[in-house]
Amino acid sequence: MRVVKNAEERRNEVLDAADELFGRKGFDGTSTNDILEKVGIARGTLYHHFRSKEDIMDALIERYSARLLDAAQKAAADRSIPVVERMIRVVMALNISGGSSEEIMEHIHKPQNALMHQKIQKVIIHGVPPILTEIIREGIEQGVFHTPYPYECMEMVVIYASTVFDGDMVVLTEEERLSRMLAFIYNLERLLGAESGSLGDIMGMFGMNQE
Repeated sequence: MRVVKNAEERRNEVLDAADELFGRKGFDGTSTNDILEKVGIARGTLYHHFRSKEDIMDALIERYSARLLDAAQKAAADRSIPVVERMIRVVMALNISGGSSEEIMEHIHKPQNALMHQKIQKVIIHGVPPILTEIIREGIEQGVFHTPYPYECMEMVVIYASTVFDGDMVVLTEEERLSRMLAFIYNLERLLGAESGSLGDIMGMFGMNQE
């Protein structure tokens, strides 16, 4: 008996299969035939949902973007955790991991995929500042931060961090990266009106120390 699935379920099956295959064989090493065999569908069914392998990758990136924001929101929601630690957890949640994450990041950093890269950046720049702003407002209530512009501060921070520390948009040596990181934290403390040295733990997010 032929199993009929709704469009959303079938679409997610294709994405799950592609996610696994891209992670195991690489984007270039995976063919549409591989995906067809993995899901067990006809070519026409695949093309009903996706125009090409690149279209599947686009959809995977959109799905990962949604997961990133969801993870960031969950990291921000636990009020039992101090505000500075929650800020760090939100940023850590933006690190794509699992599945075909390395293939996705490699794919979007290719010159021909600049628009795709821009999509990810747009999701982060528009989606993350509101999440961080709620943490900053809570920190203001607690006397940890002192700023009349919590959203604007977070917007500036996210835009700077997502471009300068991107690795593709700005190429830095390890020494330059460390210097930028120290300057970033120094200025972040002043933007937020935080006590000097109070945000030093952020260095740990990037596997660095201040020594």
